[in-house]
Amino acid sequence: MASMAASQSICAFKNSRYKKAHNHKISTFQPIVISQSQQPDKKKPEQLIPRREIILRSSELAVIGAIFSFSGKKPDYLGVQKNQPALALCPATKNCISTSENISDLTHYAPPWNYNGGRNRKKPVTREVAMEELLQVIKSMKPDKYTPKIVEKKEDYVLVEYESPILGFVDDVEFWFPPGKKSIVEYRSASRIGSFDFDINRKRIKALRQELEKKGWASEEKF
Repeated sequence: MASMAASQSICAFKNSRYKKAHNHKISTFQPIVISQSQQPDKKKPEQLIPRREIILRSSELAVIGAIFSFSGKKPDYLGVQKNQPALALCPATKNCISTSENISDLTHYAPPWNYNGGRNRKKPVTREVAMEELLQVIKSMKPDKYTPKIVEKKEDYVLVEYESPILGFVDDVEFWFPPGKKSIVEYRSASRIGSFDFDINRKRIKALRQELEKKGWASEEKF
């Protein structure tokens, strides 16, 4: 009985000292109560992230987190397609525009250019002259501060890599002069990674076109 009483006294003494030592912590602790209106309603479908969006986010984060090179891999389908002469179509993601798309696709379609169709063009020029004008504009401009690098050049085709100033993301931009008598230039601008681009590709193409308009170029349709 004596030993039991002594144990109880020791425990009471320890508890008393613990409460005194931590009294200020206990007294300042305020439980956070979330009202029913603040709690998320898991039953509402509009608050749930669609499965497709989760997959896109996961793949995007996996690409960024798993590799050290943010430039991404150069697509192997760039260039003029062999089956039907045209530039490649865009993927389903919202970070690409191409003149090869259907005009009804407002997300990916962009109209081609006519290098002899502008008001500032007094006399028609040859394809060679138009190519030089295009290269000059590409080299002299940095839309959205992306740095251009011409990686491939042919008589009728140009491939440019645009690299972002931060993290080094790369967009592939192609220009193609189709055969024939028409003064048409097709193009395709696409980001290598991600699922959207905040309209960077479309804004880049528009900036290049506006500069080319000073030389006599024009869009085949209102853009």
